[in-house]
Amino acid sequence: MKVHLIDGTFELFRAYYGAPPSRDREGREVGATRALMRSLLALLREGEATHIACAFDHVIESFRNDLFPGYKTGAGLDPDLYGQFPLAEEATRALGIVTWPMVEFEADDALATAAARLSALPEVEQVLLCSPDKDLAQCVQGGRVVCLDRLRKKVLDEEGVLAKFGVLPGSIPDWLALVGDTADGIPGLPRWGEKSAAALLRRYGHLEAIPDDEARWDVKVRGAPQLAEVLRARRAEAALYRRLATLRTDVPLLEDLAALRWTGARRDELPALCERLGEARLQERVPLWRA
Repeated sequence: MKVHLIDGTFELFRAYYGAPPSRDREGREVGATRALMRSLLALLREGEATHIACAFDHVIESFRNDLFPGYKTGAGLDPDLYGQFPLAEEATRALGIVTWPMVEFEADDALATAAARLSALPEVEQVLLCSPDKDLAQCVQGGRVVCLDRLRKKVLDEEGVLAKFGVLPGSIPDWLALVGDTADGIPGLPRWGEKSAAALLRRYGHLEAIPDDEARWDVKVRGAPQLAEVLRARRAEAALYRRLATLRTDVPLLEDLAALRWTGARRDELPALCERLGEARLQERVPLWRA
């Protein structure tokens, strides 16, 4: 069987900026939630998603904000988008999908934890992390755990991660520590670019294995003396950035594989929600209802 793990936060963001706005009877913006529901139903109607879960950032902040004050926050987030997070979680649950609203951890941590646990089960053929988020590339394992960009219908396996980022999945946190990640507020190190970071990490694997003295580097990198100088002076910062970029695999998720089996939408929740959202006809597209 295949397990689909959905990055609900990404899906909601994409829906908000890609779907037309819409307001409910009380004047609240609900367009992104409606689009999210249609997207998830399309996945369920394909029939391949027999086991599925969806994780959300219930709050934007997490334990990482205690580690680094510059880490991403909810500041500046459009209220019409932020206000739909609880509604999106309600909609996902009404569709009968296991939903993980994260507070201390992030949605990506929940997905990483589930991928690590489920991929170890012999009955699981493949785990699909449904998101193009580069953070999740660190979770890829050969062709057993892959990233799926549902919009572009592109699958990123281990060879794909190497081709795209220049490093293997296990080096993605180190790579992000050096080059930075503006989406998450990780600044990276000055002068370090994607190509130089990839070249060295492809050779050495992790930050601590890169020699301080560039004369000992056995790969050619442009601007090596300057890069080595920065790394020598800022190894502690780089280690912190790597910690920020490293997804946790110890999130206390209660559901096991059996609980992730999709058995249909909830008749006691979905019709009323669709009525509230002005999306009554969406029920006609539900392929299965819970008994």
